Order: sequence, then C-alpha cells, then structure tokens
Amino acid sequence: MRTIGIMNRVLKELFRDKRTLALMFVAPILIMLLMSVIFNTNSATNVTVGTVSVSHKLNRQMADIKHVTVKKYNTQGAAKKALDKETIDAIVKKNGSNYSLTYANTDSTKTATVKLAFKNALTATSINQLKSALKQSTTATVKLRAQLQALQKQQAVAKAKASGQAVAAQQAATTTATKSTSQKSPKITNHYVYGDQDTGYFAKMMPILMSFFVFFFVFLISGMALLKERTTGTLDRLLATPVRRSSIVFGYMLSYGILAVIQTILIVVVTVWLLGTEVVGNMASVIVINLILALVALAFGILLSTFANSEFQMMQFIPLVIVPQIFFSGIIPLDSMAAWVKDISYIIPIKYAGDAVTDIIMRGRSIFDLGFDIGILLIFLVVLTFLNIVGLKRYRKV
Repeated sequence: MRTIGIMNRVLKELFRDKRTLALMFVAPILIMLLMSVIFNTNSATNVTVGTVSVSHKLNRQMADIKHVTVKKYNTQGAAKKALDKETIDAIVKKNGSNYSLTYANTDSTKTATVKLAFKNALTATSINQLKSALKQSTTATVKLRAQLQALQKQQAVAKAKASGQAVAAQQAATTTATKSTSQKSPKITNHYVYGDQDTGYFAKMMPILMSFFVFFFVFLISGMALLKERTTGTLDRLLATPVRRSSIVFGYMLSYGILAVIQTILIVVVTVWLLGTEVVGNMASVIVINLILALVALAFGILLSTFANSEFQMMQFIPLVIVPQIFFSGIIPLDSMAAWVKDISYIIPIKYAGDAVTDIIMRGRSIFDLGFDIGILLIFLVVLTFLNIVGLKRYRKV
C-alpha cells in the first residue's frame, strides 16, 4: 500500500506539471516529424562541372546524365575562379588526347559523382565513335562486294586480277577501320584542391562536428549550472541585493565563458591534431569562430535554464534544441532539401559557425572574409544576452 501511495503522489505531481507533460509527449512527436521531413527529401547529389577545350559530344554526354550540370569556359583561369567561388564542383580540361580533372573535394560524395559521370560520358562517347567507325567499315565492305560481283562478269584473267586488287583494297579498308576503332585510350589525371583521393565524407563533416560539440557541451554545462544556482536559492539571494540584472548575467557569462574558452580550445586542438584534420587556413581563426559560437551556446543555455523548473525539464529541452542543430547545420546536405526546409537553417547558429569553419579549414579563407557569418553569430549573442537580462526580471523579489 505504501508503494501505491508513493506512486499516486508522484503521478499527481507529474500531472500538475503541464510543462513536463508537454516536453515528454509533444517533443518526441515534433522531433519525429522533423526527422521524417529531413530523410524523406530527395537525397540525390547534384554537381556542376566546368569544362575547358572539351568536345561538344563529351559535353553533351555529361549534360545528359541526371543531376549533372555542365558549364563551358574558354580558359583554365576562368574555370579556376569559378571553382574558388564554389559555383562549380570540378574542372574537366582536355590536353591533346588526354584529360585533366580538378576537384574541389570539399565533399567526397560530389567528387565521386563527378568521376562516375565523366567516366560514363567518356565511355558513351567512345562507343558512339566505335559505332560510327563500324558503320563506315560496313559501308566500305558493301561497296567492295558490289565491285567484286561486277568484276566477276568480266574476263577470267581480268577478273582474277581485279579481284586481287579488290581484296587488297578491302583488307586496307578493314585495317584502316580497325586502327580507327582501336585508338589509344586517353590518359586521365586527377587533381584535388583539398585533401587527396583518400579524403572521405568525414572530412566534410569534421568542421561542423567540431562546432556542434563546442555548442552542445557549453550549452549543457551552462544551462544545468545556472539551474542549480536557482533551485538551491543562490540566485534568489543574489537578486535580493542591489546588483543589476545585467551585471549578474555578464558575471555568469564571464565565469562560464572562461571554462568555455578552455573547452573550445581543447576540442579544436584534439580535432585537428589528434584526428589529423587538414587545415588549409589559419588555426587561430578556427578557434576564434568556435569561441564566438561557445558564447552563443552559453547565452542560449542560460536563457533556457530560466524556463526550466527542474533538472528533469532542462534535460527535456536538450533534444528540442540540439536535434535541429544537427539536422540543419550541414551534416545532412541541405542542397537536396525543399526550399522551405532549407530556410529553417537560417535561424540555426551552428550553420553559420560550420560554414565559417569549413571555409577556413577547407578553402583557406581569412577570418576577415567571413564578416557575414561572424556578424550573424554576434547578433545571436547580443539578442540572447538581452533576453537573459529581461528573463531574470521574473525572479527578482520586489
């Protein structure tokens, strides 16, 4: 009976807590719906290939392949600029009878798609050439047979002589056709702007995962720590003093910010050196971007902790915040998603941090060229900090 009594008491407390019930039953449904939208979208990889001095037939064969777009360029320099600006994913250049392929290689899936598309197009072009040569050879053979039949009606000596000449001509034609159909296969040379042929998809995810772990752990620690301050009454006693709410928020952010700095540097250093991630750009720039993201996560964690009444509720907030960060950060390619789904990513802080870190690590861009991404992260930081100051007003004793 005591067990039943304890059960009844706990159930009554749970049912009185509407927020906990909503997080338990509504949050999983929302996350499942979100996963359905993400994974039911078209997962095909679209690539754009720039070509220089490539034949019209080969260009047409590549363009006819689904999910492949071909852009023609007059010079290698123009194609290289397009590759640097990310308007194309690879360059195909013909040098005599050989081909040189240059891949951005920031996404190994796109690199593999370009390789397969070029191979299929080259094979199709070669088959068409063989068919054309075979057709010419067949036409020549038919004409020679007609000549032989005409010569058979002439005198025996002339017939034999002409027949020998025709056979010789036929052999010469056959030899020419054979030579034309057995041309030497073109040599293909592959070049990679980032990494090499062994670079996998994990290399593309690494900059985003780095930012994700920085965000996740700082968010978790700051949210849980401030909630503990509030539930133990420490925050209430502090709010009872004449200290400004802004001073309290900045104080908490600075204290946890020191831990965030150490944690961020540790995550970045381990990711780059221990996992062997190739960094084309400046290592310090990578740390700066992730530090700004850590401060955003810190402000976000403090803000959500003001809406949670217990550690249990705070833990239930985590999937609602973290799962969208995973889906819309770029780990799952956004190019294949519907336009309205991609628009959601613009309110996700990790998207901007992930884009900036990817540009530094894979493309070697300077931090001064990433003003847009850094500006958005700073806007997130200012807005969340302001909301934290306003949010503390509800706990101040009048």
